[in-house]
Amino acid sequence: MKSVYLGLMLAGSLALGGCVVNVGESVSGYQDWEKKQLENREHLTQLSLGMDKSQVLALMGNADFYEAWQADGKDVQVFFYRTHRLHGDGSTTKEECTPVILHNNRLVGWGETAYRKG
Repeated sequence: MKSVYLGLMLAGSLALGGCVVNVGESVSGYQDWEKKQLENREHLTQLSLGMDKSQVLALMGNADFYEAWQADGKDVQVFFYRTHRLHGDGSTTKEECTPVILHNNRLVGWGETAYRKG
């Protein structure tokens, strides 16, 4: 019985020895985060100032991060979309994202300069 078990183990080991498991990559060779970054950069080029929130979200999709506050009588919303890799740590940080800024549900800008102006 022991020899049959060892034989099956050896056969299984030899059969699986040549297998390669591809984790985290799509068929095209891009990892999911690379594909998402490319899509987000492409979508940013299609934004237009004055778009309403529903148009922005329909184009850009779900944000990686979100902030909101009120200032000077206006509602400010910031959606952060991953657009560039800085750290190979498996996590997305705000520093790897482009901010998209809305005031009172209207697009007023995107990028670091627009974010600093709030």
